[in-house]
Amino acid sequence: MEFAGVKRNYDRSELIADGIVHGVGLAAALVGVTALIFYAMLWSTTGQLAAAAIYGAGLLATLSISFLYNLYPVSRTKWFLRRFDHSSIFVLIAATYTPFLQRGWEDPFLFAMLIGIWAIAALGVVIKCFFPGRFDRLAILLYLAMGWSGVLAVGPLLSALSATTLVLILIGGIFYSAGVIFHVWERLRFQNAIWHAFVVTGAAVHYSAVLTCLSGQAIS
Repeated sequence: MEFAGVKRNYDRSELIADGIVHGVGLAAALVGVTALIFYAMLWSTTGQLAAAAIYGAGLLATLSISFLYNLYPVSRTKWFLRRFDHSSIFVLIAATYTPFLQRGWEDPFLFAMLIGIWAIAALGVVIKCFFPGRFDRLAILLYLAMGWSGVLAVGPLLSALSATTLVLILIGGIFYSAGVIFHVWERLRFQNAIWHAFVVTGAAVHYSAVLTCLSGQAIS
C-alpha cells in the first residue's frame, strides 16, 4: 500500500546504509551533546548553558525521530511519523541558531531574529502536523530560508562570535543545502542515505561551531 508523501519502499541495502548513517550520527550526537553540556556548565553563563541545552535537545530529538521514521516500514504509522520527522527539521534549525543568537541578544535585532526564527519554526510544525503531505515544496523553501537567514545577522554577530565559529556555521549550511539535491533526487539509488549523510555532516560541523561558541565565551 502506498501513502501520499511516503513515496517508495527502499530495498534492504538502502535501508542498511541509511540505518548505518543514522546510527553513527545518533551515537556521535549522544556523546557530543553530553560533552557539550558538561563543558557549558564549566565555561558558560546560565543563558548560554540554557541555549546549549536547547540546541542539544533539538539535535537529539531530530536524529532520533529521523532514525525511527526512515527505518519504519511503509504503513499508516510511518505516514504519522512523517509529521514529526518533517516538523523536527524546523525545530533543529531554530535550536541550532539559539546558542549563536543568544551570544548577541542584547542587540535588539538579534533578539528579534531569535524570536522570529522560533516563530517560523512553530509555523512550520503547524503546517507539517495539521496539513501533512501538503505544502512540501514550500516547506523545503522555508527550511532553506530559515537556514540562510543567518546572513542577515553576520554584521551584528561579528563582535560576539569568532571567525572560526562563523566559518563553521557557513560550512555546515553548505552541507545541508547541498544535501537537498539528493533529498529531491528520488530516482537515485541510496538517495536517502546520501541525503542523511549530508545532514549528519552538516550537523557535525554546526556542533563544532556551537562548541567554539561556548569556548569563546570562556575565553572572553
